[in-house]
Amino acid sequence: MTTPMHQTCDLCGGTDFEIISEYDRHNKALKTGLCQGCGLVMHVPMPNEDEISKYYAKDYRRDYHGESKPSPRRIMRAWNNGQRILTQIKSFIPENSKVFEVGAGIGCTVKSFEAADFQASGIEPNTDFNSYTRDVLHANVENINLYDLEADHSRDVVLLIHVIEHFVSPKRALTHMRGLLKDDALLYIECPNVGAPFATFGRLFHFAHTYNFTHDTLINIAKAAGFEVVQTFTDNDNPDIQILFKKVAIPEAINFDKNAAKRSHDSIFRYNWLTYNVRADYLLRRAIKLSSYAKEYMQANSFVKELEGRFKS
Repeated sequence: MTTPMHQTCDLCGGTDFEIISEYDRHNKALKTGLCQGCGLVMHVPMPNEDEISKYYAKDYRRDYHGESKPSPRRIMRAWNNGQRILTQIKSFIPENSKVFEVGAGIGCTVKSFEAADFQASGIEPNTDFNSYTRDVLHANVENINLYDLEADHSRDVVLLIHVIEHFVSPKRALTHMRGLLKDDALLYIECPNVGAPFATFGRLFHFAHTYNFTHDTLINIAKAAGFEVVQTFTDNDNPDIQILFKKVAIPEAINFDKNAAKRSHDSIFRYNWLTYNVRADYLLRRAIKLSSYAKEYMQANSFVKELEGRFKS
């Protein structure tokens, strides 16, 4: 059943939503809607900018990650993830480029690019990890809001790593980021893929994730903001979306597929609890992940001690 809303879709401007969930992963009330015009999945109603800003500044890390300061395991994972991203996109980036991360978290990805001789910096709205970022990693990450940045067209690359799903308006955010970039500059985005569920249905939705993307909806919202795809690094069945975009002169008009909403719906509901958990590929990935968790717990303290030693001033 679909329901007309006062809310408009950030991608297509539609007002017709199917409510696909009434609760979040903690069984708290949270309505999630699927736009019938384009297949984009979002909170209905959408929180306002003040609510989201306050949440990310103070509560996000503790609520979503259960930490007010980064644990050794989290630091190690963040560093390894930054190294993966550096390796993945380095060949696309000219030497000495200005690389800027929006939502830099601990600062490991910024520091990874800096250590590879790029001019790396970033911003992070949450205050919990700031002292570690600044005093231990010495990463150039400021605690300011995206919309406080001037559209100076000065950067070669913007990184958006598991951040686009947190905005009140991803389209507005991407449009603002476009103003930070030089002509033909690059935008790299990673986010969860709701089209290849990364959790059982009852654990998919959370207040922190105001939007949930498929490959199609992410590509379309980036196109609408003035970007085109350069390289897609994951397929439709991967729990993560990883795409490199390029800034274009004129944002592209989007012709929405009338079957987009059905594709999103069918992808989200393709499994029940049993079929999700007994998939051979899931069981293999889960075994590998559990093994890596054990390894992380054993290695994290020594890894972080060595890492921090590298960046002592």
